[in-house]
Amino acid sequence: FKESNGPTDSYAAISQADRLQSEPESIRKWREEQKERLEQLDANSRRQEAEWKEKAIKELEEWYARQDEKLQKTKASNRAAEEAFVNDAEDIFPGTEWERVAQLCDFNPKSSKQAKDVSRMRSVLISLKQAPLVR
Repeated sequence: FKESNGPTDSYAAISQADRLQSEPESIRKWREEQKERLEQLDANSRRQEAEWKEKAIKELEEWYARQDEKLQKTKASNRAAEEAFVNDAEDIFPGTEWERVAQLCDFNPKSSKQAKDVSRMRSVLISLKQAPLVR
């Protein structure tokens, strides 16, 4: 048993060709119009897909440019903060430990929305500042 898409014997193929030739003019005309319409739709979809790809590439390039700009700004601010920290580390005086801790910690809970929850650590530091451990 052999499967095929078309007629299996040659007489059936000839009869099918005769049927296609003998179809009415209106059906043949509709078939041609349908074929043109489908080709036009395919061309439109290919054109639209190409436009979407170009737009996506442009948006991706803009996103990479923004990310790179943000990264450069973050690097610059981190370097400045590190330099300030190193300069402040040289000025160590006894009794100023808590002031230095307060400078390094952000005690404003509403300052950064995206940061992790550090409220417990903040409360521990504040309680240690108010009642230091006795050695």
